[in-house]
Amino acid sequence: MPALTSYDAVIVGGGHNGLVAAAYLARAGRRVLLLERLDHTGGAAVSAPAFPGVAARLSRYAYLVSLLPERIVRDLGLRLTLRRRAFSSYTPVVRGGRPTGLLVGGGESRTRAAFAGLTGSDREYEAWLRFYAMTGRLAVRVFPTLTEPLPRRSELRRLVGDDAAWRAVFERPLGEAVEDAFRDDLVRGIVLTDALIGTFTSAHDPSLRQNRCFLYHVIGQGTGDWDVPVGGMGAVTDALADAARAAGAEIATGHEVTSVATDGVTAEVGYRTQTTEGVVGAGVVLVNASPHELAALLVEPRPEPVEGAQFKVNMLLRRLPALRDPAADPREALAGTFHVAEGYEQLETAYRQAAAGELPGTPPSEIYCHSLTDPSILSPELAASGHHTLTLFGLHTPARLFTRDNAGARDRLLAATLATLNGQLAEPIEDCLAVDGAGRPCVEAKTPLDLAAELGLPGGHIFHGDLAFPLAEDDEELADPAARWGVATGHANVLLCGSGAVRGGGVSGVPGHNAAMAVLGR
Repeated sequence: MPALTSYDAVIVGGGHNGLVAAAYLARAGRRVLLLERLDHTGGAAVSAPAFPGVAARLSRYAYLVSLLPERIVRDLGLRLTLRRRAFSSYTPVVRGGRPTGLLVGGGESRTRAAFAGLTGSDREYEAWLRFYAMTGRLAVRVFPTLTEPLPRRSELRRLVGDDAAWRAVFERPLGEAVEDAFRDDLVRGIVLTDALIGTFTSAHDPSLRQNRCFLYHVIGQGTGDWDVPVGGMGAVTDALADAARAAGAEIATGHEVTSVATDGVTAEVGYRTQTTEGVVGAGVVLVNASPHELAALLVEPRPEPVEGAQFKVNMLLRRLPALRDPAADPREALAGTFHVAEGYEQLETAYRQAAAGELPGTPPSEIYCHSLTDPSILSPELAASGHHTLTLFGLHTPARLFTRDNAGARDRLLAATLATLNGQLAEPIEDCLAVDGAGRPCVEAKTPLDLAAELGLPGGHIFHGDLAFPLAEDDEELADPAARWGVATGHANVLLCGSGAVRGGGVSGVPGHNAAMAVLGR
């Protein structure tokens, strides 16, 4: 039970953003209570044994880190190790009737040679360098602003100082920039995938939701690198929970928040446990849940949830599979992002099929092997015997495809996804799967509806809704601290501190930091 009847701040939800907010506010001397529905903190950023009887702790939902600012790590004194992946990506393809692929990483000379071997010249590699130099310029200017008050659009444009880059990412559909820069369909597809993670859209969507998704995927740490958390994603949230508790925050798991009432000055937060119900007072409430769920807690009309569009598959292998491309080493190809059926035209075809209400016939996905970079998630026995994890993220699988028969659609999509993957392998992935304590294959699949049920994500959307550009419009009112920090809700003392905030999405801690700064009047 909460130790007090009233707190300076009550935080709803113990995901990573709520823990960041709790740590900052407690370090500032505020009395902080965090209430979490589950019996553990971490939300989607957890490590857990996915397969009974197998000593492997997988990052089952979120799995890589890019957007967590060093400022937050430093401010909170987090004990956390992020490890760079040795290779960026490998994309298999058949060219001229033979299996080949594009390996990005391993040094400039290897990458240049890989592009030339695939495309026949240096043209695409030079375009690659120019394109990512452009995104790099955006990254070093935009990323530091995520933990500052919102810049206005004109202010951020001046800060970027590159009109061509600004137009390519902030004003025109990303497909235009991709098609202008690259000629090769496979290379175009590799670039576009960063615009489609958890976002159901196409290259030329006039709403620019693809651009917003792309921006967040290329600016992390000012470099765009996506790193592996040693110990799995749970190591990130465990470090944050430790920091919050060490600062004096009170964390109550198994406490589901049922209501939030506010008059704009004080608030009351209702909760229930397995055995009791209660109410606790708060000066301010920070909500690490979606705007859709917040509306329900406030007994206000709920906005329509934005549907998620990802298919998540976790696997444990007895050994890495051999690839059809005889020149490809699976220890290199699977260490970074392994792109499956993600050519430019393949992505568009899958999008159109899903938009028409059909499961993609050739499901696009991307895979990586955490244990190649960080074997600590496996027991010493599993690691020594050659076991490895595989995490697969499927694209263009919106929640609407699963509403009539979630289990049946899940099974059909899993079969099609594995069959598409097998088309790139020299042996079926099923032959490489480990088995759990009951002799079942170590593979689990999650649809958007599964994520909605397990994690409380409306529509199964991993970002709580479409991502927003990290700015305020020039005519937007920013007099209130919550508005300046992009965490306002319409109630003066109820703030968003989760992915639904203006600069939410991904494992970043940014909304938690920004909500805390708004409370502290920074």
